[in-house]
Amino acid sequence: MPETVVLTNASIIDCTGRDPMTKGIVVIENGVIRSVGPMREISAPRDATVIDLGGQTVLPGLIDAHAHVAMVEDTPMQNTENNHPGAVYAYSVAQAMETTLDHGFTTVRDAGGCDWSFKVAQERGMIRGPRTFVSGMYTSQTGGHGDYRPRHDRSDPCSRWHPIMPPAAICDGIDEVRRTARDLLRTGSDQIKVMAGGGAASPTSLIDAPQFTVEELSAIVYEARVVKKPVLAHVYVPQGIKNCIEAGVTTIEHGNFLDEETAFLMKENGTFLVPTLAVFELKSNPPPELNIPDYVIEKLNYVKDAGPQSVEIADSVGIKIGSGSDCGGSLQSKKAVELELQARVTGPMKALISATAVNAELMGLDTQIGTVEPGKLADLIVVDGDPLSDIRILQDPDKIPLIMQSGRIAKDCLNLGGDL
Repeated sequence: MPETVVLTNASIIDCTGRDPMTKGIVVIENGVIRSVGPMREISAPRDATVIDLGGQTVLPGLIDAHAHVAMVEDTPMQNTENNHPGAVYAYSVAQAMETTLDHGFTTVRDAGGCDWSFKVAQERGMIRGPRTFVSGMYTSQTGGHGDYRPRHDRSDPCSRWHPIMPPAAICDGIDEVRRTARDLLRTGSDQIKVMAGGGAASPTSLIDAPQFTVEELSAIVYEARVVKKPVLAHVYVPQGIKNCIEAGVTTIEHGNFLDEETAFLMKENGTFLVPTLAVFELKSNPPPELNIPDYVIEKLNYVKDAGPQSVEIADSVGIKIGSGSDCGGSLQSKKAVELELQARVTGPMKALISATAVNAELMGLDTQIGTVEPGKLADLIVVDGDPLSDIRILQDPDKIPLIMQSGRIAKDCLNLGGDL
């Protein structure tokens, strides 16, 4: 690829909070943004390759902070070796990663299930997909969210899952959770995902029940912090969220029943909220062919309507709100629905910033990606339309004709060809 590429005649939403710019220009050198500004103030370098976007919109690459690219079925219980032998499973994950990238998501934080090997394959160019930060197995207590055994099943909780990537590590007590955290970090996890409350997919866990003690959570957080890794916590209810805050967890995932008192604690402690409104919207009334069990649908509907209210509370208090889809299986292409649902509460600009700048910050990547600014990697998407006027446009991959990752063309529907 040419060392210098210029995107010109562009509408630019830089996701810093500044107003959009029309007739803008972005100069990229060696994969890094060198300058951004109005065309009347910045000239293209003489030796640059110039791409005239004809008024199309440039945005930072989208980030999904709660992805499940390795969940190739619609519930974890279906993700078994019988359904997906090793090679089939690996190919299915690669397809999910490619679908994610083609929909404008240049980076994902996988929230459980994706093995380190897929991250390496993407970095080596063997898989075409988003920059991927993996959690490996998520941690769950016995009988918690992540222990998917039905009540009559007394087998080893991890024996029935896919050998490439069993979804959960079941552990109890400070010594076990500490050992589990150390092993996850040893095997390449970029962050640790902990189930700090009940969930929809697990048959015996209660949504309203906090899981793990503060001491157990603190042990996990300590091990992660030693190696400068964050901890994300699946939890819905205020007491569970408070336990996570006390333990020092980085992000609260879901948080549907967040109340104002707990929101102020999150704000005071700098804890991020990552809502996942899309998965509840998309799975609460699923088509029969998805084969989602009735108890899962019942739990999803129980928490669904509380989600937007929690986002409203968090926004009013000033919590930094990220963006996560929680979409796996057949819903890999629906990640941008999250932006639409958040925009109904916070407005489209804040929804875009959540899915770019805030997500980059909570992942510790805010000096590298998340905004269209000089010095940042050229992780950029071009949108044929204005997402501030209709954010649903981001759900149509045909409206995202150009995608760049670190300045490299990852998707080209503009027929640029040549060295690009």
